Amino acid sequence: MNTRKENSTNNINEIYWKDHCGIAFTLSIIGGRWKINILSFLLNEGILRFGELRKRLIGISERMLTVKLKELERDGLIKRNIYQQVPPKVEYELTDHGRSLKEILILMNKWGELNMQ
Repeated sequence: MNTRKENSTNNINEIYWKDHCGIAFTLSIIGGRWKINILSFLLNEGILRFGELRKRLIGISERMLTVKLKELERDGLIKRNIYQQVPPKVEYELTDHGRSLKEILILMNKWGELNMQ
């Protein structure tokens, strides 16, 4: 959710760079505190339920996880599978579009491990 004024300089710059720079666009989709971690867990583990993701994401609230999962689903990176049973079962997995981020995520992880110190 963008809380900036529509015609503010920051908002105009953000829109411009998302439309004209591949890196800015990519970061607008996967950036932030939680999305990369969600994508990484799904990449490494395949399919996870909401509760399993929440346990792995130390410090995330239920509300924030819900918001980030909806954003990733809206952007076509993850798929939500709902099973009609009692209690309801919901699983999340990467789409082909989400799996296309594999090389980027691996390289980001390697770079981070080398430069963490």
